[in-house]
Amino acid sequence: MIKICKATKEDLPQILDLQYLAYQSEAEYLNNYNIPPLKQTLDELEEEFENKIILKAISDENKIIGSVRGNLQDNTVYIGKLMVHPDYRNRGLGSKLLLELENYFPKSRYELFTSTQSAHNIRLYEEVGYVAFDQRKVDDKLTFVYLEKQ
Repeated sequence: MIKICKATKEDLPQILDLQYLAYQSEAEYLNNYNIPPLKQTLDELEEEFENKIILKAISDENKIIGSVRGNLQDNTVYIGKLMVHPDYRNRGLGSKLLLELENYFPKSRYELFTSTQSAHNIRLYEEVGYVAFDQRKVDDKLTFVYLEKQ
């Protein structure tokens, strides 16, 4: 049975390894391996750990197979780096991680973003109640869609 709980500082190297693995498919899809999740360092992740809640999903084999981060600012929880190990995708784990993170910040507004090209991600977010409210063009090839949940 998969367990979701708060990550510890000792988990961060394994979460970063998972991040590098999980975001390969996004980089391939975007044809851009220079995306921030693939460039983040352990020091940067440790800095995030100080001011964000980082959750982990643990398999029966005690392996971290999913993670998500969030922090509260002015009654909005900014959610980022939702990731699931490729071997565990399409089983509802991403939704469970999102919903568990929301439980840490009840009665808040939640916001996240993804590429407009990431139809699977957008569908996942919409299935758990997120609605698009903005789009921002990064460059000629990349536009982010911002979604919120009240």
